[in-house]
Amino acid sequence: MRLISLSRVALFVATALPVGVVACGGRGSRAPAPVQPTTTVRIENQGFADMTIYLLRGGARIRLGIANGNSTTTLRIPPQFVFGVSSLQFLADPVGGNRTPVSNEIQVSPGDQVRLIIPPR
Repeated sequence: MRLISLSRVALFVATALPVGVVACGGRGSRAPAPVQPTTTVRIENQGFADMTIYLLRGGARIRLGIANGNSTTTLRIPPQFVFGVSSLQFLADPVGGNRTPVSNEIQVSPGDQVRLIIPPR
């Protein structure tokens, strides 16, 4: 488990859990395309505010979805942002709020599940 600190307001705890994917092989030109394992982020939002979750990549913010307050949400990370071992950062932007905690970089591989914990304020 890796601890990812945020800008003086909160902490994210992130872990990358490998998720197995099984693909069947075929012969010739009818062989199925390789299956890219699904990579997800599981957000445990312990705070009251709903959070818009972004992936930070190369200076861009890619919106992943909403993590409702006091709940757990799983969002898919688009495969074009996870290839080999990728360094990713996440931003949690509270709906109607003004603090935007950002995680440190975390190493993520295809098929991992990243776990983020947003503590109560």
